[in-house]
Amino acid sequence: MHVSRNGNSALYAYFKPKSAIAEAFRTLRTNISFSSLNRPFKTIMTTSAGPSDGKSTVTSNMGVVMAQAGSRVLIVDCDLRKPVMHKNFETDNHRGLTNLLVQDLDIAEVIKPTRVEGLSLLTSGPIPPNPSELLGSLKMKNFLEKAAGMYDIVFIDSPPVIAVTDASVLAPLVDGVMLVVKSGVSKIDMVKEAKNQLKKAKARIIGVVLNEVKMKSEDYHYYYYYKSRNKPSKEVVL
Repeated sequence: MHVSRNGNSALYAYFKPKSAIAEAFRTLRTNISFSSLNRPFKTIMTTSAGPSDGKSTVTSNMGVVMAQAGSRVLIVDCDLRKPVMHKNFETDNHRGLTNLLVQDLDIAEVIKPTRVEGLSLLTSGPIPPNPSELLGSLKMKNFLEKAAGMYDIVFIDSPPVIAVTDASVLAPLVDGVMLVVKSGVSKIDMVKEAKNQLKKAKARIIGVVLNEVKMKSEDYHYYYYYKSRNKPSKEVVL
């Protein structure tokens, strides 16, 4: 399913809740819920093998659909190299995660509300010279533990696995990892290498999100046929 941006917003699940894309995110929400029956995922990191695979869009919309289902959700922008969450949610990035870690600020001082009820955002803050060291610090570990106690679920947007070590540093600190793969673009060897690096970091990979899958027109007709009759909709893979 194509989930590239529409105008200035990547929040499809909020602005187009009846679209096939929004339904795809709700399907992903359901799959995550079923996979965590025995051990609920409180902290989930989203990453990808390479850049521009759509990981930040996936993170943003998963935060939206989880909040729409009644959960208290926090999105944390841990991409301290090329952060975009403040753009997705149309807010400033003057203070954020880096301020919290470096200046020992309280979480309440840096978390921002969003237009989505139940969904809060912690932007990256100013880009630091040592992202990997900050993300692998004891302060980061303590922050994630505290956030997990304050919210039902915390989504962490991290840099791509292959480019830098940040995702591998964060992986052991979270309950689960979602790997976003861009259909027709992500190279198989890179995806395999990303998986291997995450496994070496003792990551718990809970699934792969296949992004920008091209669907035939009849597939859309089939989807809306069922939607119009209030029957279970066809599963859409991102």
